[in-house]
Amino acid sequence: MKLGSSPAERFAVALAACLLTGVASGAEPAPSAHPRWSHWPSGQFFPIAVWLQAPANAERYRQAGFNTFVGLWKGPTEAQLAALRKAGLRVICEQNEVALRHLDDPTILGWMHDDEPDNAQELPGKAGWGPPVTPEKVVEDYRRMRLADASRPVLLNLGQGVAWDGWYGRGVRSKHPEDYPRYLEGCDIVSFDIYPAVHDRPEIAGKLWLVAQGVERLVSWSEGKRVVWNCLECTRIGNLDHKPTPREVRCEAWMSLIHGSKGLIFFVHQFKPTFREAALLDDPEMLAAVTALNRQITELAPVLEAPDAPATVVSANASVPVAMLSKRHHGATYLFAVAMRDGATTARFTFKNVAGDSKVAVLDENRALSMQNGSFQDRFGPWDVHLYRLVPAAK
Repeated sequence: MKLGSSPAERFAVALAACLLTGVASGAEPAPSAHPRWSHWPSGQFFPIAVWLQAPANAERYRQAGFNTFVGLWKGPTEAQLAALRKAGLRVICEQNEVALRHLDDPTILGWMHDDEPDNAQELPGKAGWGPPVTPEKVVEDYRRMRLADASRPVLLNLGQGVAWDGWYGRGVRSKHPEDYPRYLEGCDIVSFDIYPAVHDRPEIAGKLWLVAQGVERLVSWSEGKRVVWNCLECTRIGNLDHKPTPREVRCEAWMSLIHGSKGLIFFVHQFKPTFREAALLDDPEMLAAVTALNRQITELAPVLEAPDAPATVVSANASVPVAMLSKRHHGATYLFAVAMRDGATTARFTFKNVAGDSKVAVLDENRALSMQNGSFQDRFGPWDVHLYRLVPAAK
């Protein structure tokens, strides 16, 4: 998943851009705390992206509800940008010479670091593995990109050490989570990836809640100063015995949103038994499920950005906690909830500022529940997601 030009090349490009635009090297722009950069789309825009895909498939991804590409192989090139522009998709890409010629092009949504600098880095000549890129180097690269163009955010995608302290892939910095708040100083948007549905380690495999744990950690480490995204699995990747189910993918997505993610990046490659770059597009069942999920999230994006509506949840089965997010939007109250373990429970939801009785519509499930005295309950199976809209009773 490593991408892009060398640090020396990036520095040369950034320095050239600074000289062309007359930006002084000491005038570091302040990082953005919210995605309101001048080249960010106006109105409601919730980023739903695919990782490192060929722009030749851009229209197919658009039809599946995606709006963003993250990463371009050996790019961006003029042809890649033209293909994405034709499909109406945005891209977060490296800040190469081609990209810097397109600073006025709204196709470019943001800039990106090399992938997973927190992991051990391969030594030249495949001579083994050295330490991770230091947080100081990530911050240095961030400053150079911001000096070249401060009108777009810089994305940093981190590895599974965000959610798993014991991840040995960090080499000499394994079990050092204290590095992560320092890495976050080098970005505007921070993301991470862990794929528990297809993981090969028993301490991770099947523990979908680690996706939410990583999001929670990034929200906490950033102290509200960075926008948090995360990656999702939807193919077998390299697991010959298992691939995620549509239920697991939907669960991971809503776990992420409920815990504070503001953007989703789908990893759609397969490496075994054969390499398939766009494996999601070759899987009709998963493609249909992801398309429905993307459209649901896009429709509810204005609600996700609305003010919170105070509420509580109690799970009848303590071994199956239920996480929830409650919002107030255009006079209506919404509640999004997910079972955080592979088990069944009944959850009771209580609203602090909703009095009386109401009907509770369960979105996209063709059923309704009754709420009495500001409280209702519902049944959750393994990894279930339920989305609710409260409808006040007629007077």
